[in-house]
Amino acid sequence: MDINVAELFNVPVSVSDNFITIVDENGQTEQNQKQTQEIFSDKWAEAENYKDIEKLYETQYEWFLSLYGFDSEQDLTNYLATKKTIIDTGCGLGYKAAWFAKMAPHATVIGIDISDAADIAAKNWKLPNLFFIKGDIADTNLKPGSMDFVVCDQVIMHTEIPEKTFQHLSSITSPGGEFACYVYRKKALPRELVDDYFRKETHAISNEEMWKFSEQLTELGKRLSELKITFESPDIPLLGIKGGEYDIQRFIYWNFLKCFWREDWGFELSKSTNYDWYAPSNAKRFSKEEFVDMVNANNLQISYLHEEEACYSGRFLKPS
Repeated sequence: MDINVAELFNVPVSVSDNFITIVDENGQTEQNQKQTQEIFSDKWAEAENYKDIEKLYETQYEWFLSLYGFDSEQDLTNYLATKKTIIDTGCGLGYKAAWFAKMAPHATVIGIDISDAADIAAKNWKLPNLFFIKGDIADTNLKPGSMDFVVCDQVIMHTEIPEKTFQHLSSITSPGGEFACYVYRKKALPRELVDDYFRKETHAISNEEMWKFSEQLTELGKRLSELKITFESPDIPLLGIKGGEYDIQRFIYWNFLKCFWREDWGFELSKSTNYDWYAPSNAKRFSKEEFVDMVNANNLQISYLHEEEACYSGRFLKPS
């Protein structure tokens, strides 16, 4: 690693151990983004202590490979071999940033998060090429074209204006580099309406009440799953409900109400996932066309495009 981290920024910064601090920062934050910052600070502070947190990490590593078109961890390692600068935007507890840093010891890796998770990450992950900064991914203060691989995994929807965040992250991607991004996919109409209603209502309640609500949703998902009932749903195009065989819990989950439950994750991690969905005020969903339009609007080329029920994701090349 032969890069001076401070030189990657277009504002003065200080670097102490593995933590980067912007000097004399006087930025303003939108109201919804302030609420999102508080929500994720609360979420990650609680999640850090979950006994099954390693299961979440392993699941996320495997899913990352699928989301962005890598056959294996070795395939991703080979890909990162050509990248000198890597940033994980919205890094949370920093485990993916640390994963990248381990696979690419030659590279400078930065994790940035708007919440207090950045401080937790800096405390927990000590690698010579890995740095963390608390800041807004919609304005990282990094120089244009300074990052060879920009990752925004499962985060951009929580920013004030995702399209502007996408534009900014595209701008810091180096010519010949790639930007990997994930967005929530629009779901069946009843689920979209319920999501919007609950997100508006939960904005007005305390974090304690939000955790209680998340606990109730998790218990509902658990009980529905334990029924072990499957049925054949008809196709209902006007509501966006796809026909086919469903487990009753998954049918309600995809089409009406996010009552997330995974047996292998256990109650606390499942509860955290439900909290993650309804607590933030900012959580925009996209159609495939809207996602691709955002890519094209920033003059990026599609290297890999992935879609599944929950999301769209891909890697996008910035032409040299």
